[in-house]
Amino acid sequence: MKRRFEAVVEAIHVRGLVTLKIQILKALDRIIGGLLVAVVPVPRVRQKSTVRSVLVVRPGGIGDAVLLVPLLQRINTAYPEASIEILAEKRNADIFRLCPVVGEVFRYDILPEFLRVLRRRYDVVIDSEQWHRLSALTVRFVRSEMKIGFATNSRKRCFTHPIAYRHDEYELQSFSNLLRPLGLNVAQDKGPFLKIPEGVFRELTEKRSLAEEGGWVVIFPGASIPERRWGGQKFHEVARGVLEQGLRVVIVGGLQDVSEAEDIASGLDVVNLAGRTDLVQTAAILGRSVLLVSGDSGLLHVAVGLGVPTVSIFGPGIEKKWAPKGREHRVINRRLPCSPCTRFGYTPKCERHVECMNGVDAQTVLVEALELLLQGEERA
Repeated sequence: MKRRFEAVVEAIHVRGLVTLKIQILKALDRIIGGLLVAVVPVPRVRQKSTVRSVLVVRPGGIGDAVLLVPLLQRINTAYPEASIEILAEKRNADIFRLCPVVGEVFRYDILPEFLRVLRRRYDVVIDSEQWHRLSALTVRFVRSEMKIGFATNSRKRCFTHPIAYRHDEYELQSFSNLLRPLGLNVAQDKGPFLKIPEGVFRELTEKRSLAEEGGWVVIFPGASIPERRWGGQKFHEVARGVLEQGLRVVIVGGLQDVSEAEDIASGLDVVNLAGRTDLVQTAAILGRSVLLVSGDSGLLHVAVGLGVPTVSIFGPGIEKKWAPKGREHRVINRRLPCSPCTRFGYTPKCERHVECMNGVDAQTVLVEALELLLQGEERA
């Protein structure tokens, strides 16, 4: 009981700090960012004949960072001698450890690292942020010939090459559009594009009692906002149904997911690793799995990048923009008249008790999961 209480307190603390940080950044972006963007000189348009150094800016969540990786790989293919550096933040920086073509990764929420970027010069700087202005201002002040970014608001004044953005296309395609000024695009039918660093999984088998051969179903209850969480009890029912088919279940998540993970694991013979692995270790677990069951989350995109089949529950988020594509992925979405309601990371307060998520029953998810597993066995 004491451990459970401590887990709940820790989860509330972590979620509270993350929420506060995001609220502060959004306020700064709206007030300070809006003022600065309005007065900053528009950069002159120049075309680069050679590309030796590229900086890609990626603040925000894990999923965005994952779907940016094919863009980085395409740049590397076109300019194999060019250095590719990233300006990310602490919560998503580790994703780029799964992309060997990336050189240095800087974090803007660590001031010395941010200042190092401002002191450097690049041939091309790409801002992959979709809405907020502070990242666009960063690109404007970094010394570079080409400055590319989405023209979703006044932020377009910071770029030599502003790019249109649409909500009705897959985000990987939207990121691909950022390469148009360079005459490049990204293939949309890419297979697995993330790579687990050598030795990560071996360490897990030694420390976390995981079987070397893998083959488990992974359940991830987490989400970036409360409205996208499906609930520990429903995931518990799915886990029980999977176990009844003779399959193994591993639960993953961060510190903020520990309480829900314990609800899922209660009374079941599962491996619960929530709060006990970092992002790269979690990716290594996913890479050895046969299926991920998750909400609309960053780990959903990690599974896609590793070629792992998925069952996902969508509600507030935009399915066309964020849901995985292809026969190996099943998306459960009630498609209510009020859904999707999220735009540019903002989800309004729900007056219908998040019916789009709460109305999805565990049996529906379990059936989709078992059908997808059978489909995989038939292909094998």
